[in-house]
Amino acid sequence: MTEPPAPSRLQLLRFLERVQTQDLQRTRDWIAAEEQHAAAMAVRRPAPPPPDWLIERGIGVGRLPVRVHAGDCWDARKRCTAITVDEARRALAEGVPACPHCRPDAALGME
Repeated sequence: MTEPPAPSRLQLLRFLERVQTQDLQRTRDWIAAEEQHAAAMAVRRPAPPPPDWLIERGIGVGRLPVRVHAGDCWDARKRCTAITVDEARRALAEGVPACPHCRPDAALGME
């Protein structure tokens, strides 16, 4: 018995292309399913409202307060945490600067 001829390099590359095309389509299907799932979860669970007041802390040991922000301030950074209105007033009274963009001192009547 004679063996069939070995596939050519071009035939092997075409086979590889078909396999990779199938893998790419499968990955795209998984991405589409995940996007649908995320969209469904976002509709079911709306984002919580922003806090009324934020305190921004510095970097490093001790992380001292740097600024007080209104909760919807566009300049609030990742180092911000929610605080109560009394804590915001206290921080401003103790000399923590107010954000120059959202002006929490004006909103709290502490200009």
